[in-house]
Amino acid sequence: MSVPGSPIGVFIADDHSIVREGLAALLASQPDIQVVGTAANGREALAAVLQARPAVVIMDIAMPEMNGIEAARQIQAALPQTQIVILSMHAGGEHVFQALEAGARGYLLKESAAREIVEAVRAVQLGRRYLSAKVAEALAERVGRRGSVSPLDSLSARERQILKLVADGCSSARIGEMLHLSPKTVDTYRSRLMEKLNLSDIASLVKFAIQHGLTSLD
Repeated sequence: MSVPGSPIGVFIADDHSIVREGLAALLASQPDIQVVGTAANGREALAAVLQARPAVVIMDIAMPEMNGIEAARQIQAALPQTQIVILSMHAGGEHVFQALEAGARGYLLKESAAREIVEAVRAVQLGRRYLSAKVAEALAERVGRRGSVSPLDSLSARERQILKLVADGCSSARIGEMLHLSPKTVDTYRSRLMEKLNLSDIASLVKFAIQHGLTSLD
């Protein structure tokens, strides 16, 4: 985990050595980032991350022995303060929402990773979500106009505010600090949002917020 003022510790997991080494060199060139380890498969990554406890993990979605989604899920369960950015060749919504459901804060396409990786690491370290621009566009295109009445119309200003913060990846405790509410009150708001919007989990809330333009996509 990163200590205020110290470099952001980053772990990179990808089964292609050229990708691993290229991203490691790029990140290591930044004064505020330190690469603390790399791995070539999911199981190796999981074991090493639990040992190194980095602030951010860059995780390929398709790896031998254990895929990036399952590795992300297990890392989040053991180290909830570690932020995960998924690397993928696929911009399709299903891959993205599986990643978010597993606890990932970011989703980068490999074709743009070299341009976006530094910004993504800094964003998730600050508690924000980061999606590649093409991923954001693909998600937006899936949203059709279904009449003039928006589900957002049923939400109060406070509920919209909390929905955005939840979608941005903020915990109940963090939202409570920002809005001067107790974590329990934030949890109540979140449950009410799910009920009003007929959604069953956090991943669905994030999907809804992205589709309706409530959360930052960069």
